[in-house]
Amino acid sequence: MKEFFRKKMVALKRKPQTIAFIVLVVSFLIYSLNLRNISDTTAQINTTGMGLTGFATMLFSMLSLLTFLNSFPHRKRVNVPMLVLFFIMQGIIIFCDNYYLSKINWRIAGEISAGNDVVAWLAKNAYVYKAYNMLNTHMVFVIVTIALVVLLPLYSKLLRKVKTSIDVEGNENMGEIEIAREN
Repeated sequence: MKEFFRKKMVALKRKPQTIAFIVLVVSFLIYSLNLRNISDTTAQINTTGMGLTGFATMLFSMLSLLTFLNSFPHRKRVNVPMLVLFFIMQGIIIFCDNYYLSKINWRIAGEISAGNDVVAWLAKNAYVYKAYNMLNTHMVFVIVTIALVVLLPLYSKLLRKVKTSIDVEGNENMGEIEIAREN
């Protein structure tokens, strides 16, 4: 078990962007596995741009996975244009999530101003509540992903300082062994 974690740490030292990629994949899964709630909420509220923002979030979530992978090619320098494109897509995702949340808030405010029981309306339309919570969670994961990519130079230096070498008996006397062989 100890060797397993040592190998994982060595892999993280070589490719520290893996941490940000895992969080990006989790944020993609959060959104894509809850698409039914988004679709049902769009059908229920049905205001301008809701379907488009749902589509844009899904599209840019998939494309941001590709741009992230192309931003950090294996054994090459960072591909800056792809990284910039990645940040633009993440910004669009945050904007779309905020817009969608504002439309949900608008509908809830409309229910309140009409004198309807909002709790009963949300109980009847539970998918709206689930979509609202999921969008907030998704935005948090997207923001964490952006922070991890921005802070990548910092924590990659910290990861390099972690000792992952194996202490093998007799390694400290290697110079003496080589000198003894020469004689």
